[in-house]
Parts: sequence; structure tokens; C-alpha cells
Amino acid sequence: MLTTKSNRFYLILCFIAFVFHGEVYAQLVIGTPNLGFSQACASDAFNSYDVTFVFSPESALNASNQFTIELSDANGDFSNATVVYTSSPGWVTDSPATLNFSLPEDTAGENYKIRIKSSSPAATSTASVAFAAYYKLQDSPFTINNLVSTGAYCTGGSYLLAIDNPGNGNNDSPLNYPSLTFNWYKETSPTTSVFVAEGNSLTVSEEGTYFVETNYGSCTSNSFSNRVTISEAVSGQANATIASSLGNPYCPEQGMTTLSTIGGISYQWFKDGIMIPDATNQMYQTDESGIFSVQVDLGDCSAIGSIDLVSELFESEINVDEANNMLAGETLTVTVTTNATNPEYFWYYNNQLLTNETQNTFEASEFGDYEVVITETSGCNASKSYQFSIEEGIDPFPDVDKIPNVISPNGDFTNDTWVLPLQYTTGTNTEIVILNEQGKVVFQTIDYQNNWPENDLNLISVNQLYYYIITTSDGKVKKGSITIVK
Repeated sequence: MLTTKSNRFYLILCFIAFVFHGEVYAQLVIGTPNLGFSQACASDAFNSYDVTFVFSPESALNASNQFTIELSDANGDFSNATVVYTSSPGWVTDSPATLNFSLPEDTAGENYKIRIKSSSPAATSTASVAFAAYYKLQDSPFTINNLVSTGAYCTGGSYLLAIDNPGNGNNDSPLNYPSLTFNWYKETSPTTSVFVAEGNSLTVSEEGTYFVETNYGSCTSNSFSNRVTISEAVSGQANATIASSLGNPYCPEQGMTTLSTIGGISYQWFKDGIMIPDATNQMYQTDESGIFSVQVDLGDCSAIGSIDLVSELFESEINVDEANNMLAGETLTVTVTTNATNPEYFWYYNNQLLTNETQNTFEASEFGDYEVVITETSGCNASKSYQFSIEEGIDPFPDVDKIPNVISPNGDFTNDTWVLPLQYTTGTNTEIVILNEQGKVVFQTIDYQNNWPENDLNLISVNQLYYYIITTSDGKVKKGSITIVK
């Protein structure tokens, strides 16, 4: 009986030992993550970072196990950790392992950490070393002060510098990204500066040159502003710099340029010394050339400035009218002249590009609608176009066989004038005399151009009768009548 009880006790001890041994064997240890980088400066162009870790024993991993990478907050706290990577079940089986993760767009700080966790069995590594991490949502130069390079304040006053939103021209304002913060600096030399303050704007009451950068900590970036030099108007009047958004000279093909000046209480703009009505804002738009000036009220003092604004739009002209006539078989030589830099010419006939016509001169031989486009390929890169049409004209000296005795001058371009055979027209020294019914001479010439009647005859009957006498240079005479039909 004792032996039986002893055997039972022995079996129970063996079972407990087996279970305990299995639990110990199932424990997984994950080593501290080893970063493949010293700092993480992410952007749209790059956001990929490696981390390597060891774990043991490999046999402890269950088939459903997943490894995750957790990212702390900017202070290294994992209370509200963010999962930045999760492996597929059973995908990672060998130690050491290297995983890759990306940063969230709101990442910004100097003391982030990561840790590795497993799901089956559950285990967590110690935290990695701290590292700087920023996601650079905006990473290009931006403008402040409407790109005006100077500002002024009255003695005892101040000047407000602010980041432009949406900015100037193609400026990508960082204010479009609410999570970003900014650091303002004052230059101490051409290559050095000191931190002044944080924020979207800066109130300046000390002379100097200022700029602002997006706060990406120890990560370098291109997200910085233009420099603005601030001065004190100790004499009662300061200089007001004017900036052109499209530059100066500017290309009007890009639209109107915006003139901006320093900030003040009120403004008045002038062009060539003449006040521009209603131009009373800090900015003024124009597509003209000229000397633009502005008066700025700063409160206890004022500022004035000017800019000689030049448009780069080239000049050109064409040698034909919008509407032209020519006879069948004739051609019309069309020439455009321009001072454009490296111009290109594109000719169109009835809206179809003439691919072989690339010079500034074109021989038009067809009736229809034409267009030429001149494009400046250097500098302004602007274009100008001219449209013109060609219609069939009336031959003033058609080849007719006999002298007509009926005409109908009603403006329909058919039989409107008395057209003679070429042997009697201009250059033949033939005298043409036309008389009315009372025998009064109403027309006489030795250089007839098939142009009678040139004016309204004020006809008094439906079929008015006239008489003609044709005398050639050798004395031969022809006489007859002409009936004018209304």
C-alpha cells in the first residue's frame, strides 16, 4: 500500500516538473533594438528606417506570432505609444531580425524611442536609445513680409513680421500645415544668427535683419524664409521698399504682377507721379510698365518708396491688314517683324498648322483665314498672334472683248463699273469722255481705270442713259450709249 502511494506521489512530482520545464522553455527574450540611423529626418521623398534586434530562443515563437515596432512620444514615453510596424503572422522566425518602419506625419521631437513587442508568446524589449525624429511636411523656401526686403518702425514703435499665407507667387506656405512650429532668428553676421522667439509672427522693436525657419530641430531642411532688414525711422521718414511678385523686369504672359511694400497703417500708390485712385492697400496689381511709388503711413512717421517696373513683353508687327483681297493665281507676301529673343513662328491656315512654315515671312496663295503665332523662347517665354483673312478681289482690268452698254452699280461687286477692254484702259493714252442725256460731260480722262461711276449718280429714272466717246492715241473714235440699271 505504501509503495502505491509513493508511486503516485512520484508521478505527480514528475508532472509538475514537466509543466514547469515547459513554461520556462516557452519564455521569449527580445534584445534592445539597434537603430540603423542616428536621427530620422523624414519627408515625402524619404521615410524608411531600419531597426535590428535579437530574440531567444527561436523555438519559443508560435506560428501565429507577430512582431510590432512601437514609437514613443517626443519625450520617450510609451504610455500612448504608436505602432509603426506589424509583421505578418509567422513571418519573422530567425534571430537577429531587421525590420523597416516609417514615421507618422506628426512626428517632431528630439527624444523619441522605439521598442519591439511579440504577440505569441507576449514579450517586450527594453527601449532603444533616444533619437531625434521629424517629418518635414514642408521643405522648401517660403516668404515673409510679402517678400519685401525691408521694414521700418517709428521711434518707440514696432514692426510686425509674419509668415505669408498662402504666400507670394509659387510660395508653399508652411502655415498650410497646422502641426508645424517656427523659430525666428536675428542675424549677428553674414553667417551667424541668434534665436529670438517662436511663433507664426514676430514683433520687432530693434533694428536688424530677421528670418524664420520651420522647427525641424537637429534635422536640416530647406524650409526657411527670406531675410528682412528692419530699421528705425529716426528722421521721421523711412524708405519703403517695393517688391514685384514676378520680378523686375517681369513677364506679363504670367499674369499681373503684385507690388508689395512694407507694413503700415495706410497706403497710397502712384504711377509716373500720378495718384492711382482706390490704390490704398499694401499690395497693388498691374500688368503695365512705369515708375510706381507708394506712401506709407507708419503712425508717428511715414515712409516712401518707388520702383521702375519694366514689362518684358516683346514688340512685333505685321505688314498686312486683317482683311485682304487678291486675285486668283496671285500670292500675298506676309511678313512679321519682332524684337523677341530667339523667336519661333507658327503659321496656320483655316486653323490647321502649316508644319513646313517656320520663318517670319509667308507666301499666301489660297483664299481663307490665317494666323501667325510669334513665341519668344528665351527670357519671358511669351507669345503674340495675328489673324488675317484673304478673299478673292475684283480685277479692275479684266480681259473683256467688247465695250459694255449696260451696268448696274448696286454694290454687289458684279457689273458695278463700266469695264472696257484692256486696249482702252490705263497706260494706253486713250481719252474717255462720258456725257449725260443733256450732253454735259460728267467724266473725262486719258488714264481710265475701269472705275466709273465712282460716286452715286443720283439717278432720276429706272434706266438712266449716258453717252461715251472713246478716242485712241492714233485718233480712232468709238461712240455709244451706256444704260444705268438700278
